[in-house]
Amino acid sequence: MKKIRVLVVDDTSVMRKIVSEVVDRDPEMETAGVAANGRIALQRVNQVSPDVITLDMEMPEMDGIEMVRELRKTHPKIPVIMLSALTVKGAEATFDALQAGASDYVAKPARSIGVPATLAQLQRELLPKIRHFFPRKKEAVAVAPVRRAPAVPRKRQPIEVVALATSTGGPNALAKVFEQLKEPLAVPVVIVQHMPPIFTRTLAERLDACSVMSVHEGEDGQVLQAGHAYVAPGGYHMTVKKEGVRHVIRLNQDPPENSCRPAADALFRSVAECYGASALAVVMTGMGRDGFLGTREICDQGGLALAQDQASSVVWGMPSFLAKEGLAESVLPLDRIADEISKRVNGALKLW
Repeated sequence: MKKIRVLVVDDTSVMRKIVSEVVDRDPEMETAGVAANGRIALQRVNQVSPDVITLDMEMPEMDGIEMVRELRKTHPKIPVIMLSALTVKGAEATFDALQAGASDYVAKPARSIGVPATLAQLQRELLPKIRHFFPRKKEAVAVAPVRRAPAVPRKRQPIEVVALATSTGGPNALAKVFEQLKEPLAVPVVIVQHMPPIFTRTLAERLDACSVMSVHEGEDGQVLQAGHAYVAPGGYHMTVKKEGVRHVIRLNQDPPENSCRPAADALFRSVAECYGASALAVVMTGMGRDGFLGTREICDQGGLALAQDQASSVVWGMPSFLAKEGLAESVLPLDRIADEISKRVNGALKLW
């Protein structure tokens, strides 16, 4: 079996050595080459023809963001995984890199944790992300499977909340959806994007700046309001609880689900309990299956679900489960999701 060839780009020899060692430990991968900055890396791409690139942010001569922009002019499909510092500056740079064309990112281990811990962290977090871009077998999935009958018969009732889940490729997908909304939705939107602390606040700020919706990082005790969107904070599960006539955000640090905290399943379960048939679940690009079980609970209560299609997803993992199991009312390209949500929420489209 052909090995996945990885080009390692980092300005420090220590990190180049560590990332290369992590890659070479995996029997399915090998280091194709190394580079100390973006300019050298662009030359190496043509010399070694890598399958994937790991890329540091801050480098001399040409940094990671500039390199991604240049790379995408000639190599639009090579997966690029950024190594990002867990700081406000690192979060901003990560979003800029994703916008420029990077495929995903992992948190760069702190230097203080030592080499053995750094190796273990990268092996745990980087290798699965590399592997996910190269599935061993592509499974054909029907775009419009037979709809599964809900446990609770559907009634014609308006949507009162939109619950949205994304992971790999999610920041750009969310930006696209929020940019395309022509008017604020008449309901609240609750969002899980798999990201660490700091990054989720930056994501909320960026979505707020590009959208007619008001977007916030969710806070414990916050009352959900129509026309507002709430991003689950990194490191916390976000749930919705009905308190009197209000729906309130509650945060907890229960164990991760699907190796994630925040997890979409935790949020979606609470949405199913609070809103029942009045909920709309939307699952977009991302690896894994987080959001599937929660969406099933929403649909079992008579709610609706939409999924992003394979062609427009960076990784068609999370939304694929909705398609394969017949949960999704529609499987849509990214550029149609905002309009579909608006129609469902605002009643311009008959629900059934």
